[in-house]
Amino acid sequence: MTNPSQPSGFRTFVVVVSAIFGLFLLIGGIWLAAIGGSWYYIFAGILFLATAILLQRYKSSALLVYAFLVLASVIWGLWEVGSDFYALAPRLDILGVWGLVLLIPAVTRGFVKSSGAKLALTGSLALTILVMIYSLFNDPQEVRGTLTTAQPATVEPTLGVADDDWPAYGRTQEGVRYSPLNQINDKNVKNLKVAWTYHTGEVKTDNDSGETTNQVTPIKVGNNMYICTTHQRLISLDPATGKEKWVYDPKLKADNTYQHLTCRGVSYFDASNTAGFAASLQNKKSSSTECPRKIILPVNDGRLVAVNADTGKACSDFGHDGQVDLQKDMPYPYPGGYIPTSPPVVTGTTIIIGGSTTDNFSNKEPSGVIRGYDVNTGALLWVFDTGAENPNAIPAPGQTFVNNSPNAWAPLAYDAKLDIVYVPTGVGTPDIWGGDRSALKERYANSMLALNASTGKLVWNFQTTHHDLWDMDVPSQPSLADINVNGQKVPAIYVLTKTGNAFVLDRRDGKAIVPITEKPVPQTVKFGPQTKGEHYSATQPFSDFDLAPKEKLTDKQMWGATMFDQMMCRISFKRLNYDGIYTPPSENGTLVFPGNLGVFEWGGMSVNPDRQIAVMNPIGLPFVTKLIPADPNRPHTAKGAGTEQGVQPMYGAPYGVEINAFLSPLGLPCKQPAWGYVAGVDLKTHQVAWKRRIGTVRDSLPGIPLPPFKMGVPMLGGSISTAGNLMFVGATQDDYIRAINVTNGDELWKGRLPAGGQATPMTYAINGKQYVVIMAGGHGSFGTKMGDSLVAYALD
Repeated sequence: MTNPSQPSGFRTFVVVVSAIFGLFLLIGGIWLAAIGGSWYYIFAGILFLATAILLQRYKSSALLVYAFLVLASVIWGLWEVGSDFYALAPRLDILGVWGLVLLIPAVTRGFVKSSGAKLALTGSLALTILVMIYSLFNDPQEVRGTLTTAQPATVEPTLGVADDDWPAYGRTQEGVRYSPLNQINDKNVKNLKVAWTYHTGEVKTDNDSGETTNQVTPIKVGNNMYICTTHQRLISLDPATGKEKWVYDPKLKADNTYQHLTCRGVSYFDASNTAGFAASLQNKKSSSTECPRKIILPVNDGRLVAVNADTGKACSDFGHDGQVDLQKDMPYPYPGGYIPTSPPVVTGTTIIIGGSTTDNFSNKEPSGVIRGYDVNTGALLWVFDTGAENPNAIPAPGQTFVNNSPNAWAPLAYDAKLDIVYVPTGVGTPDIWGGDRSALKERYANSMLALNASTGKLVWNFQTTHHDLWDMDVPSQPSLADINVNGQKVPAIYVLTKTGNAFVLDRRDGKAIVPITEKPVPQTVKFGPQTKGEHYSATQPFSDFDLAPKEKLTDKQMWGATMFDQMMCRISFKRLNYDGIYTPPSENGTLVFPGNLGVFEWGGMSVNPDRQIAVMNPIGLPFVTKLIPADPNRPHTAKGAGTEQGVQPMYGAPYGVEINAFLSPLGLPCKQPAWGYVAGVDLKTHQVAWKRRIGTVRDSLPGIPLPPFKMGVPMLGGSISTAGNLMFVGATQDDYIRAINVTNGDELWKGRLPAGGQATPMTYAINGKQYVVIMAGGHGSFGTKMGDSLVAYALD
């Protein structure tokens, strides 16, 4: 037997580390308890220290004390978070590993009558393993139901859209992202293989924005596919082979001060098909003789370009040599200040476009005006300036639009029968401080606007957030669908928001189909001074159809890789201002949840009108907003921000702002997973039938040894669905595209992408063969791998 007076070096190491663990947990636990958090860490710290002391004295009771700590931690973990594998993991992982270390003979050698203590510790560790195995298959966050409505045998075809085509960003301008194709289905999708890959040849350079992204959804019409690249080169491809037909280069002039550098898609106009997705029956006009078929390309430096869809040549009879200057009549114009990032709506007469303005840079920014241009000549037909007293007033010579008026950066939607265009708006920048905003500038902020597409006149509007101080834009293309309400078909519009509210309105008049309630929201902050010169809306609208978490976050939901960084996240959480959604921004720092990425982003949802169901991919990642007192008259240092995160100046306001994801000291989200889901909803009841985690940390945390199970990771990008009972979605922080069973949410297939798939896929058929295609180009600030690959899949 080893002489206790001569302890081994390894035993000494174990004693010292146990003591360090104990001291860290004890000190941090006292801090946490003092600010109203859990007392568990004090208890754990004391037992770690007791274990170290008893080990030093060669007492086998050290193993009993540690066994009690493990057993108590299992019970405590189950009480706090239930059978949630990833929530239990940081509570038990270090304890389990260290328990195994304590059983190593080099540690226990010299103990007297230690068999009982070893058995107790072994039993507690075995119980931990059993609990973790059970939790893998009993996830309390998932909903495992089914969508019972089957695909009908026959359905009405989509007016003006061939089944084989995908001629608009959302397949139709109604934004449903649904295809009637079913050659690829839930029975054979496992056989999908790469059919072809096209490389754009573009890479992110040091001169590009931090928000350089590849978000394009291709469109396909007949024998042609069209994509735009990050730098807005327009490319025509053969959809059967991916071979390049022609390229149009608008010679974008961009630099790293642009807050965005992206192109989500392009729009198509065919003068011979004005009865379908591209137009209103009531507003036919003679077509352009030079470009009867044209592609409408938004360019990030503030241009709108029309290109012949057959030849790739600019339509010289459109605007000036094929271009319209979107900077015309803009207040405070500068390169990158106004950026059209989404494809416009195109009717039989009119191109309708909005654009993005720089968030949180200054109170002297371009306007967020929405405009309608003649589809043939590019002449300005109408305007809707969201900050103007008369929003339809076109500026007289020498005048400009209203600066900093709320913009519409997300894709718009169009109902050809009603001739109404639906415009999702955001908040007028600066986003996080609104003390000087007039009622006029907030009248149409954070709203769904229904405008007559031919005149720009307001039909109705609905505001989703009042006096927005959290960047809660309406971020996605609305979806239009006729749904059954009390036995009658009603033309509905689905308005998805960053808050997670899905507002369901009658698209004729904006009246609620699903109940909406104004509820009180926080008015003060607990820590730090109240914001100077600010006021808050007493209530905010909430929909009964809501994909956001139902309850406020608590420190129980804080997370980490280990119990140590989890404890630090709990301390950070308790020190932030947070009283639920709409807690005001503050100098101390405010937890914003849902965060700036929102529950829904620009990807929107996919609606199968034949089955009266929808699929979507909501996310949930907290952010921290911290106001920085500053001189509102300080001089501007540069134009543009280059990113939507970090420190942003808000020139002209009494504050700057720092916006970051809420992360642990190890760089992990402080909120426990899941951060991303896929969900299926029955539109007859607006109830979630199933909700499942999606995605792993394979590509976002390659150095951290977490298991490759479905964790539920953040996403940027949307989903589509098909009559083959399939949902296709990329978007996740791991580089995959996945096929999901629409009926129950099961993952049926996944394809490895060469880079991040932060785009919405699409599907089409040609020569009797169905393909699924997605842009795998990554996202600069989202942290995914950048690339240049457009990948098409088909059955082997």
